[in-house]
Amino acid sequence: MARRRSTVARHAHLRSPHPLGQLLTIVGVAVAVVLVAGVGVAAFSTFQLTSKLVAKAVDLPDAPAIPPDIGAIEGGFNLVLTGIDTCEPKYAALFGARCQGPDASDHLNDVTMLVHISSNPRRITVVSFPRDLLIQLPQCRNANGQLVGGGFGQFNTAYTYGGLACVVAEVEKLSGQNVQGAAMVTFGGVIQITDAIGGVNVCLATGIRDRYTGLDMAAGTHTISGLQALQFLRTRHGVHDGSDLGRISNQQQYMSSLARKIVSENLLADPALLYKLATVTLDNVTPTKSLTNPLTLVQLALAVKGVPFDDITFVQYPTVAAPSDRNRVAPNESAAAALWEAIASNKQLKITGAVGANGSQVEVTPAPTTPAPGATSTPGATSTPSPTTPPDQVAVLPPSITGSNPSQQTCTVGDLKH
Repeated sequence: MARRRSTVARHAHLRSPHPLGQLLTIVGVAVAVVLVAGVGVAAFSTFQLTSKLVAKAVDLPDAPAIPPDIGAIEGGFNLVLTGIDTCEPKYAALFGARCQGPDASDHLNDVTMLVHISSNPRRITVVSFPRDLLIQLPQCRNANGQLVGGGFGQFNTAYTYGGLACVVAEVEKLSGQNVQGAAMVTFGGVIQITDAIGGVNVCLATGIRDRYTGLDMAAGTHTISGLQALQFLRTRHGVHDGSDLGRISNQQQYMSSLARKIVSENLLADPALLYKLATVTLDNVTPTKSLTNPLTLVQLALAVKGVPFDDITFVQYPTVAAPSDRNRVAPNESAAAALWEAIASNKQLKITGAVGANGSQVEVTPAPTTPAPGATSTPGATSTPSPTTPPDQVAVLPPSITGSNPSQQTCTVGDLKH
């Protein structure tokens, strides 16, 4: 059983743990990292995007128009990426009760991220929203055109009410940002991408044993892919305090490591791999109509090409314990206001808080060199460091905001009791 602490959000009383949704974070990372790595214009324009994506694209009624151009996109851009907790027949057998019980037909946005690409100087901030966040939900129109939602509830129910557009409305309400594009991804796509990429290095400061996911890993650096990668990304009981916030921090370590791998190994220079990744993505992503134009993707790619790791920041939306439910969290409104103000200033973000929520991650410098049995010792490479940023161009975030960037090597603090 997970240890009880009133200040930590848990899933003990949820209808279902919905663990699969947490894995979908990687797809958002894959999109961001492809842009960061500066994949060429031809790579975006030759994968038959229009024919494969337009048919299933979702309308985003209030999205700002994106003028077509052959150069980098003007100004900033906000992209919402969400993973929906669904059970695809091909993979349902891997997940037991979750995909066989009464909640198997649920459609919840259990992973939601806002990817903010700034205007010049170009910076990328990825804000992860906890699924257990209690907020005043927006009113949205469902498939029948009826207004639904609008009450006080859990963040990850927005998709149930009004689909992808409702998730966007939810993020816009919390952030004050105008979102130009969004995408929803499936379990199958995530699984295929983890395999296609050939494994990612993750670091454990202490071992993880989680009987709920079947994950059993010793301390050290491991290269994970396939089912083990899924287990690592969905584990909650195996991460330090057993909280969902700790699980998000685990995912952020994975995201940073994936970014380092793609850049250091120049994976996107491999046409065969790039084609495979693009094909998997096209088959498993449902975008908004604004993202079906290949020229728009080219503009985004050009806008962020070459952004250094120090200007890519993964942060968790700041929260406090929910007064009404110790298993949920509520917005930390003062810290959130500071976060959005810092993003609006377009300065380099400086995180003064921990690299992971609730002690779930530790920073290790240099990267560990002694692997566990069966693990590898290959540390993640970093990009060329950016020049020292003048103090007046740095926005210092409050300590209550946790996060990291790909230039940092972090390791998970595991929990062997489960």
